[in-house]
Amino acid sequence: ALRCFDFTGVKQKTFQIEFAIRMLMVLDRIKEVEHSDFISFLYQRQDEGRYVYFPQERIAAHRKVRRLTKGRIVFERSDAGEWRFSKETVDGLNALERDLEILPSAFGEGDIPLTLSMLIRSRMPEALRRGSVFDVELWQWLGLLVVIFAGVVLDFIVRLLLRLVWGRIDHKRGVDRDRSLIKSAVRPFGLLAAGLLWYVSLRLLGLPATALLVLQIAVHVILILSGMMAAFRVVDLLSAMMIERAVHTETKIDDLLIPLVRKTLKTFIGAFGLIYIAESFDIQIIPLLTGLGIGGLAFAFAAKDTIENFFGSVAVILDKPFDIGDWVVIGDIEGTVEVMGLRSTRVRTFYNSLVTLPNASLVRATVDNYGRRRYRRYKTALSLTYDTPPEKVEAFCEGIREIIRLHPYTRKDYFHVWLNNFGAHSLDVLVYMFFDCPDWGTELRERHRLMLDIVRLASRIGVHFAFPTQTIELKRVGDAHPLDTPSRDTEARARRAGRQTAHEITEQQPWREYKPGPVLFGGGSDEHGTEGEGGE
Repeated sequence: ALRCFDFTGVKQKTFQIEFAIRMLMVLDRIKEVEHSDFISFLYQRQDEGRYVYFPQERIAAHRKVRRLTKGRIVFERSDAGEWRFSKETVDGLNALERDLEILPSAFGEGDIPLTLSMLIRSRMPEALRRGSVFDVELWQWLGLLVVIFAGVVLDFIVRLLLRLVWGRIDHKRGVDRDRSLIKSAVRPFGLLAAGLLWYVSLRLLGLPATALLVLQIAVHVILILSGMMAAFRVVDLLSAMMIERAVHTETKIDDLLIPLVRKTLKTFIGAFGLIYIAESFDIQIIPLLTGLGIGGLAFAFAAKDTIENFFGSVAVILDKPFDIGDWVVIGDIEGTVEVMGLRSTRVRTFYNSLVTLPNASLVRATVDNYGRRRYRRYKTALSLTYDTPPEKVEAFCEGIREIIRLHPYTRKDYFHVWLNNFGAHSLDVLVYMFFDCPDWGTELRERHRLMLDIVRLASRIGVHFAFPTQTIELKRVGDAHPLDTPSRDTEARARRAGRQTAHEITEQQPWREYKPGPVLFGGGSDEHGTEGEGGE
């Protein structure tokens, strides 16, 4: 029976069934339906594309009810040769039903099954059923106001409940979150609940086809947009939870993957949302894309770089040349990796500028990743004055070695501290060692501490650092005294003295009791009572 109607704009089967039942009731009030009448009428007019079934002056039953309504019942032949009730008839069904409801039904009361909207209408006062504005009956206008108000109330209740639940969860987890952020996060869920209520309630009002089409499109758009926003919020929430877990993992690949997956999901959600919105307006996306022709080819060329960048991001994830937070040198760009997206990667330079690199270029680029270093080399030369006795030079070198052994962030299995060169104005001691630090800030802090301990060591042992000077020294002949000839244990005694001095100057250092953590920026005092390194 539904194939007998031109339901352009009325897509839901529930509404189509209701229109068919209401049309049967109208036909039954005009004249008892006889299938032979339809067959003979349509057979005589096979060459015509349109046939007005009601009103016809030659039919006595039609003449009796013609004065009650201006509506018409028209059949039109489709391209497939099928005769159907025209769209004009479907649109005017409400007026026909309202004008002819005073007539008796040929089948009698209760012989035709009533839908829920028809039952509701039968319970309404006659004044609300008879009056209409823009072909929408007064009770339907009142019903629309009630439905809209109920949706607003449901929106408020859903948002309130979600805020309360979210607040309790944050309270249990000890999280102090801004209330305005929670309000904005739950807003789409309230609108989604209201849209669902409006969507279900439309079938209760029995609206005419035109009004139903407009309201259906509006509700569909609201549902799709609110659903998209709600899906975005869910993706953000899941991403935040995964990022919290990723902080406690050793690998950084999850720090790279989570933002990329989040953006990918949002892109797909947005694409599907736009497709559904287009379908709400009866815009067919696939035929539109296939019919673009030259435009489609131009679109493909325009999207070429985007596709290259996407596959570049996939290649970077699989190859893992760097992680978020790594210090990298890519071509002439040097800085810290901040964000990796579907199209590009952002690097924060040491001038605090932000450089955006297309992911496609990373596949072909040479990436020097300083963040993957396990050890960070430190090499320097300490210049001592030429009048430093050999025993003190030996003690000083051994003292530096012991300081390296004692410090928490130094490599203990490989380092060199030796008198290495006779300089123009000094005895040069080579210090070649490595720091085992997680980041550059920690390296700078530990280098600072090591150098201060070396300065203290030099002061305790009694050696002096040389610097370029010109000294005129007048000596009498015979004043020079040769150095003492070293005994068998001279070198050993000097080394013992250096180690003992190193222990003396470091025994009160706090890092002898605990290994300091990485550098934290924010100042204040840490749990051990030392000032925050970031504030130094």
